[in-house]
Amino acid sequence: MIRLLSTDFDGTLVDHFASPPVVPALFELFSQLQRCGVAWAVNTGRDLKFALDGLRQFEFPLEPDYILTNEREIFHRNPQGEWQDYGDWNRRCLLAHERLFETEAYFLNEMLQFVRNETHAEPIYENSRPVGLAAQNDQEMDRIVTYLQTARKPDSLFHYQRNTIYLRFCHAHYSKGAALGELCRLTQISAQETFTAGDHHNDLSMLDGIYARWPAAPGNAIDEVKEAVRKAGGYVADARCSEGVVEALRHFFGIERLAPQGFQL
Repeated sequence: MIRLLSTDFDGTLVDHFASPPVVPALFELFSQLQRCGVAWAVNTGRDLKFALDGLRQFEFPLEPDYILTNEREIFHRNPQGEWQDYGDWNRRCLLAHERLFETEAYFLNEMLQFVRNETHAEPIYENSRPVGLAAQNDQEMDRIVTYLQTARKPDSLFHYQRNTIYLRFCHAHYSKGAALGELCRLTQISAQETFTAGDHHNDLSMLDGIYARWPAAPGNAIDEVKEAVRKAGGYVADARCSEGVVEALRHFFGIERLAPQGFQL
């Protein structure tokens, strides 16, 4: 029985190089699932405003039940229809990252020195704090990731989320997967009742079978994602982006097998 869909947005639901960017079949299927009581969570690296802008830009005729943002935060609608924090997860997440940037200040400075001296990547700042990097290309980002993996201490909680040439610094305990796990706890939906789909490095934490029994990847996903999905017993679609998500859902469950509470296995 599937009760929750957790999907990445860019590159998974939205194909920025296609027309239309999202196939109508996805809107139809998600709308049908929501009418049957299946919840949908957008699980994205975008912040809340950017995620809402994206839903409007690509003319989604339906709204998600939850939005998981910045690869770690959780939002839902209050009775007035406004998006707000769900539980105390976002507060705990913020405090954990404040402590992380304090305790790892020395390593962060060393890493930025490496970036300045050895690469052409540019730091990304928020409120005068370096929170990530933008590399020139994938090869340069590969070098930066290799440096991070070898330079940080084995027990360090300093981690990162990578998406193409962009890198976001983060606490090791907060990721798309961890946020999905907390959403499942808050909603009392188990991993056995959760489907998830993603296409890039920052989606790996929700595609390894721990937080969702039914992981999927569209055909345009990077090789590391496809490998993780297959290892978790999931499905790698042939079709790209939204069409691939529809393909995966139909493969797992078949549209004709809808039950009132969701997909009946």
